[in-house]
Amino acid sequence: MRAKVQPNPISDAELLDHVDQALRSFVGSVALPAALIDAIAYALFSGGKRVRPVLCLRSCLAVGGEFENALAGAGALELIHTFSLVHDDLPAMDDDDFRRGRPTLHKHTSEAMAILAGDAMTALAFELIAERVQDAAIAARLTQELASATNAMIAGQVYDTMGGQPETLAPIERLKLTHRNKTGALLRASVRMGAIAGGAGDKPLACLTDFAEAVGLMFQAVDDLLDVTQTADKMGKATGKDAEQGKLTYPGLLGIDGTRAEIEKMRKEAIEALQAFDAKADPLRDMAQRLASRER
Repeated sequence: MRAKVQPNPISDAELLDHVDQALRSFVGSVALPAALIDAIAYALFSGGKRVRPVLCLRSCLAVGGEFENALAGAGALELIHTFSLVHDDLPAMDDDDFRRGRPTLHKHTSEAMAILAGDAMTALAFELIAERVQDAAIAARLTQELASATNAMIAGQVYDTMGGQPETLAPIERLKLTHRNKTGALLRASVRMGAIAGGAGDKPLACLTDFAEAVGLMFQAVDDLLDVTQTADKMGKATGKDAEQGKLTYPGLLGIDGTRAEIEKMRKEAIEALQAFDAKADPLRDMAQRLASRER
């Protein structure tokens, strides 16, 4: 039974306010052309869910750290995530005109500016860690986590759009390999970076990694389900494109009911991974539940 510990009372909204303040301060301080800064700001402050920064800060708090120590990592994660969305939306990739209910960056500006803004956000993520994480050893670990996750995310995008998985894998295993990389890697890094910034030892870090592995696949399964059950208006972006493009998806392989069962299985696995944690991890438990049942 978990010890009764008063959870940290700070809300997700308050945490996100700190992340946005840190990002606005940092992006506003770099010496880049005004048009490029405007393009970055358009994509970065477009009202996203900020799942990755919240996971990062909540993981830091769960291991007894101060969330301020994880702010640079949280901001860096959002910069990488936003770069990935900007590039995914380009005509050479998913070719989407809308993101979060408004024109994608290449529609708002140009394809060239969207490419350059994505490139800049990639570099800015690592600059943010280098500039604002005072402990050199922690900064190095955060940089390694984020670099590895970014490369894995890109590998997952290759698997998703160009194939290349081992032919011996069953379709469901190819799907999981794709999304452990494309979606799961950055979510896993979010949890691990927060825990590292909070001073986690090996055992809590391993438990949180198991939590993140389950949440990462669950998040993508929910995305796949929403893509076939929700409207474009509700999602703020085009839906049904994965099936049109012949991509492997959870509903395509397991059906809608089977996908829902898989989501519930992964939700339980995520919660079970947190058994060793006290009430400071309750926000992570709640987050797993919300991500499993989200409708957009």
